[in-house]
Order: sequence, then C-alpha cells, then structure tokens
Amino acid sequence: MSKDNHRKIHAILLLIVLIIFVWSVIKPVSYLDWLAEVSPAVVAIIIVVTIYNKFRLTTLSYFIIALLSILTFIGGHYTYSEVPLFNWIKEEFHLKRNDYDRFGHFLKGLMAIVIREILIRKTPLVKGAWLTGISISILLAIAALYEIIEWLSTKISKGSGAAKDFVGMQGDRWDAQWDMLWAFLGTILALLLFTKLHDKLLKKLEK
Repeated sequence: MSKDNHRKIHAILLLIVLIIFVWSVIKPVSYLDWLAEVSPAVVAIIIVVTIYNKFRLTTLSYFIIALLSILTFIGGHYTYSEVPLFNWIKEEFHLKRNDYDRFGHFLKGLMAIVIREILIRKTPLVKGAWLTGISISILLAIAALYEIIEWLSTKISKGSGAAKDFVGMQGDRWDAQWDMLWAFLGTILALLLFTKLHDKLLKKLEK
C-alpha cells in the first residue's frame, strides 16, 4: 500500500473520530463527567496530529488510537455505567452491572501495541522478552495512574454525582482491581494477536 493510501486511511480515521467527538459533546448526561472522561483522548489526538509529519505511526497504531478515542467519547456522553447497549446486555443476561467500563479497560490493552512501537523506534530496546515485558509494565502503569486519578477525583469533589459517574464503581469495592486485571488480560491478548502483524507494518514503514 502506498504512502498516499495510508494518508487517506489516517484522514478517514481522524474524520470518524471527530464526528463521534462532536456527537459526544451534544447534550451528554453530565458536561463535567464528559470533560473528565474525554480529556485524555483529546490530548492524545492533538499530540498525534501535531507530530504526524515528524513521527508517523503505523496504520495499526492509528486504528487503535481511533478506536479507544471513540470508546472514550461514547463513555463520556452516556457515562460509562449507563451506555445503552451494555444496559441492554445487563438486563438481557441478568448481570449485576453495566460492563462497558470493563470492556473499555480490556480494549485499552491494545495500547500496548502503540507503546511497543514507540519503544522499538525511539529506544535501544530490540524485539524480545524485555520489550514485551516493558510494554506490559508501561500499560499497567498507565492503567494504575488512571485508577489513582479516579480515586483522587472522589476525594477532591467529596463524593459528588459527577465523581461517582467518572469512577463508575457501581457498588463494587474491587472495581479498580478488576479494571487493572481486564487491562492486563487485554494487553496479553493484544500482544499475542497483533505482534507479527505489527512487525510487518514496522518493516514497511522503515522502507
């Protein structure tokens, strides 16, 4: 695939993300919660677009960033504990909670591929066990930082409704631990499924 074709795909991904972003900002459940949820994705998109000509990632990495941004915008619009599709799944299968939050943390494991790419291209690390281990560790560190931010939000806002929506515990005292576990499982699966494809795309990018 030519560079022009890759550019077109990247432009289409960005357009889709922007459309979902605009939709998400129209009458969300809570503007304060929306801001808290979507801010990390917005910052990431701005950085990716800003450095596009200087440091271009693989199309796989851009797809992952786009997918996770869209998931974040949807969660920000409805709040993670009230996404309609997962409310339907909750009722249909008699689950105890809306699992959109769990689903989101699981898919965040895909970010390990983006982290892996940055490490390969910007550090002395080579492909192998150390690269895999450090990629997993960085992803888990980011996930843990997010959980700490969620905890701090409840302390700063003194248990307001917006803070509860942001944290999305839904009465589960082990919510943070479950989130970390799902992020870990998602990371392992992402590396198992996409490492070979990622390596091929990296070789094409180098050419």
